Amino acid sequence: QYKFRDLTIEELKDVIKTYPNFTFSMNTYTFKDGSQKDLLNFSGTVPVKYGNSYNIPVRLWILDSHPFAPPICFLKPTANMGIAVGKHVDARGRIYLPYLQNWSHPKSTLIGLIKEMIAKFEEELPLYSLSSSDAARQSELLSYIAKITEGETDMKSRSKTGSRNEGCLNKITVVGAGDLGIACVLAVAAKDVADKVVLLDLSEGAAKGGTMDLEIFAVPNVEISKDFSASADSKVVVLTVNSLGNAQTYLDVIQSNVDLFRGIVPAVSHYSQNAVLLVASHPVEVMSFVSWKLSSFPKNRVIGVGANLDSERFRYILTNLLKAEVLAKDAWVIGEQGEDKVSSWTSCNAAANQAEAMAARNSREKVANRAMEVLKGKGQRSWSVGLSVADLADSILKDKRKVHSVSTLAKGCCNINSEVFLSLPCILGTTGVIEMVRLEEDPLVQERLQSSAGSIHDIQQQLKL
Repeated sequence: QYKFRDLTIEELKDVIKTYPNFTFSMNTYTFKDGSQKDLLNFSGTVPVKYGNSYNIPVRLWILDSHPFAPPICFLKPTANMGIAVGKHVDARGRIYLPYLQNWSHPKSTLIGLIKEMIAKFEEELPLYSLSSSDAARQSELLSYIAKITEGETDMKSRSKTGSRNEGCLNKITVVGAGDLGIACVLAVAAKDVADKVVLLDLSEGAAKGGTMDLEIFAVPNVEISKDFSASADSKVVVLTVNSLGNAQTYLDVIQSNVDLFRGIVPAVSHYSQNAVLLVASHPVEVMSFVSWKLSSFPKNRVIGVGANLDSERFRYILTNLLKAEVLAKDAWVIGEQGEDKVSSWTSCNAAANQAEAMAARNSREKVANRAMEVLKGKGQRSWSVGLSVADLADSILKDKRKVHSVSTLAKGCCNINSEVFLSLPCILGTTGVIEMVRLEEDPLVQERLQSSAGSIHDIQQQLKL
């Protein structure tokens, strides 16, 4: 069940060489939402010097997306040890470290994590000795913690005490605190789409620019965090990050984004296992494919913003500028975002004969070409994409069953045989893409979609995932 089994085994071999006291086992882990999974975990002690020398017992749970997602770490105190709650340890013994927060393969390793764990514990010892009476109470507490971390939680007890948890909220997480990320947060807040919005600011250093302003002016129901765990139980996760590296070629730029996503997507997918991933990063078709692969989510729960904005603009131009409201009803912009996008229709009125059908199509194409020319002059600024993201999130969270042109897995459509994402009209609801809407058959449109699929697939083949 481990997606990267060989990489995981190599890391565990390194741990055994350095810390031979560790033992391995497979056990059931229960996540915050009550879901369970059999996970590899290892227990042992790490040597810590704090005046005297101590052996601190710990347990690390290895997620099935390792090494692209960090392990879940706990102290494993004996009955005569008390947990010293502090910066890096909570009351349950869960361990929080900067190394875990900034986890990024291949830079981050289990050996590196244990070394930082030792260093932090030497600054602030996480355990202390209990008296005999305290030890009895500690034993009862440890029994409960063991149930939580080994998948034996009393679900009846949980339902009584945790009936109003965050999982009941319409929560959205926006990953990336650049202009686009902030625009998405403001648009979602302005349209009152969600009960809570978390902005994950993954930039180095303290909050700057827009994130600082969000904190200063305290937008209601918006939380800014650098910790992936703040995204837990989100129903929609919006990915807006783009690499700002010094890449020389277009392929290098995309690879930089892929490298960035490898440290993000498995983490947010772990904390929100039932979320819909909404990709707004560039190029949206490729990054939607990358998100699908890295998350291991079903195809219906990974969506790119695609041509949603262009489609809404296209229909607006047809209706309000060209006074072609009848044509606008079933009009869509589909395919690849950018210069290669095409216009299409999901239905057309039946004509009396073939000649009338041809005349109607020619007339429609002239109007569509004029609309597409007007559309070319409209750029995609951060705030306009943010409004589009809010529109899509609204349809998903409120299960509107509304049709949008979004990037979705196009394999099997229009004779496309490769795993590529293209914008196509889709009905959206709480589970993401509910159904793909059938397009009118047009050989020219199909040819252009196949061409886009071919070029996107060629790029994907050159990427290192």
